[in-house]
Amino acid sequence: MKSRGQIFLKWIGVYSFLLVLILVTIGGRRSILEGEKGLKYHSVEFNYDEISGIGYEKGFARRDPSDIIKVGNKWFVWYTKVKGRAAGYWGTIWYAVSEDEGRTWKEKGEALGKGAPGSFDSFAVFTPNIFRKAKQYYLYYTGVKHTPGKEDSVFENNSVSDITAIGLAVSVSPNGPFKRVSSSPVLEISDDSLKFDSYRIDDAAIIERNGKIWLYYKGRSKIYGKHGPAQTKMGVAISYSPEGPFKKHAVPILPHSHEVLVWKEGNGVGALASISSSIEFAPDGINFMGKPVHLKVHNRPNAPGIFRPDLSFPEISGHQFEWGISMIHHGQDPYLIRFECIKE
Repeated sequence: MKSRGQIFLKWIGVYSFLLVLILVTIGGRRSILEGEKGLKYHSVEFNYDEISGIGYEKGFARRDPSDIIKVGNKWFVWYTKVKGRAAGYWGTIWYAVSEDEGRTWKEKGEALGKGAPGSFDSFAVFTPNIFRKAKQYYLYYTGVKHTPGKEDSVFENNSVSDITAIGLAVSVSPNGPFKRVSSSPVLEISDDSLKFDSYRIDDAAIIERNGKIWLYYKGRSKIYGKHGPAQTKMGVAISYSPEGPFKKHAVPILPHSHEVLVWKEGNGVGALASISSSIEFAPDGINFMGKPVHLKVHNRPNAPGIFRPDLSFPEISGHQFEWGISMIHHGQDPYLIRFECIKE
């Protein structure tokens, strides 16, 4: 027959086991919830610093920086540059190099000029982004041609026929030379005028997920006319190769996203929705609005690109929204500036 002491010790053991089980269950549930939400922070602030080399220069506009990659001990960024104009549908693509994590830069020159006469990118190339795979550097960009039917070779930006498309150029070195893979775009507007991307597609950003290339972009529909910018939405197209062919997801995946900024966030994808000034998260890279995060941010960067190690090494994952380069509006002379993300 067991003594009272033995019975007491037995019940202590049972209660201890139950307590441990409850704590493990709570901890596991918390981990599941954090995984569903995808963000391990609840606030983001931005600190800004002026930079040399690609900062303010009277008479020149620098805007729409790419995401930043690191090659060896150097950081590379690509951007739109134009003389004497601030508007977004003029210019060519230039690049710069930094050796101190983006605090000072040296402009290296033009990375990609206008396309051949009559091509989809014959008037201007702009809004670049970069991706590296198998020792090749893939430079995605937006291209426009002259307004159809105009004999004086102008670009009206008329909200009717001045469509955009996304092109691709490739090099074995980040310093170029970059060569177009085709005279045709890798991604074009939708034929259906009711689609969200029937008039403009722009602002490519690349993530490699599950062995596929995910090309995120912004789209604008013909039905909104001159009011289209406020109705810009983000879409995604997927391919097994950086050169395509890309298959579009049938519907937009994020509203209120005039500027496309995406990154690997844990096992999913984070995004900064510029119109709503909020950070969103999609565990599958698509379903941003299933359980929206809507983490509001203040004083957000304009048309930013961020340093993303995964663009050179896709196996890298995690929380990579740390620092980047954004644009400062300054009349006809917008310029680039560095920012850091402070997350809590």
